[in-house]
Amino acid sequence: MGSTGATRSAATGALIGLALGDALGFPTEFNDVPAILAKAGPWRGMPLPEPAFVTDDTQMTLALGRGLRTAMGRGELTAAGLEGPVREEYVAWWRSPDNNRAPGGTCLRACELLAAPDRPWVAASQIGSKGCGANMRVAPLGLAPGLSPQQRSGAAQLQSALTHGHPTALAASDLTAFAVRVLADGARPAELPDLLRTYARAGRTVYREDWLGDLWRHGQDPSPTRFIARGWDECLGALDRLDAALAAPDPEADPCLATGAGWIAEQALATGLLCFLLFPDEPLTALRRAACTSGDSDSIACLTGAFAGAHRGAGAWPEEWVARIEYREELLALGEAWDA
Repeated sequence: MGSTGATRSAATGALIGLALGDALGFPTEFNDVPAILAKAGPWRGMPLPEPAFVTDDTQMTLALGRGLRTAMGRGELTAAGLEGPVREEYVAWWRSPDNNRAPGGTCLRACELLAAPDRPWVAASQIGSKGCGANMRVAPLGLAPGLSPQQRSGAAQLQSALTHGHPTALAASDLTAFAVRVLADGARPAELPDLLRTYARAGRTVYREDWLGDLWRHGQDPSPTRFIARGWDECLGALDRLDAALAAPDPEADPCLATGAGWIAEQALATGLLCFLLFPDEPLTALRRAACTSGDSDSIACLTGAFAGAHRGAGAWPEEWVARIEYREELLALGEAWDA
């Protein structure tokens, strides 16, 4: 892997970028591009909303971050050690009066089931759902220090499986965490698609029973290998569409037309990556492009912000924007602890 060295303040940059993208995309979600332009003006000048409220994307990212911090504080990260704290945080989010930001139906259904303490998490997982709620929140697993690649992969898949049990949701979450990690470690943006493809091929037939237990038996596949390969293959198809879009880039076109609207996990990953890779050295332009899309604008933009912030660090974002973002103190505290 070509590298320029680890990005200082990558965790802070990624978490703040995620929230800023979320806030930019919040008012544009469910709108087509002409409606967004009519409301916000030219997309390259899109202002941060006032006040800069975020959605369930940032709320659930913080829930995962808190659960992960608790689990890592108790010792080596394992499936058993992660499941309890993250489950508690997801359920607390579900119960919160602030959970009023158009949250996804899969997360709501699964968290309601997770709230029964004696129910195994596998019985709560929505095995048919590969919504982007699985990977919009996974960035903390790419940012927390001291995890092995195996721990990062297994934990990324497990945090998805607590709500979204579809194999494509698992694979897209794993890929998203990996992308954040390698960017924080100094990978060049131009090499990211090949790194992701190599990673997906290597993991294509690896079912993480140590993290997922018998989840695969709740699906329709004849074996755990066939179950997980189905997810990786859909993600590899999304990477093919990303490569095609980057081969003939059109910064003025709606990115969703090239890589998908982002309501499902592999499309959110590909379109978030496309927006970042169109403008790897212009993080605000990348965020604005992601927010001015016809699909799941807040989730696409929060992924774009996580990638851009992991790549460029906290300095990517204007101080006046950072000062106004909702949950600023908690985002900064978590990011600075991991950057230290």
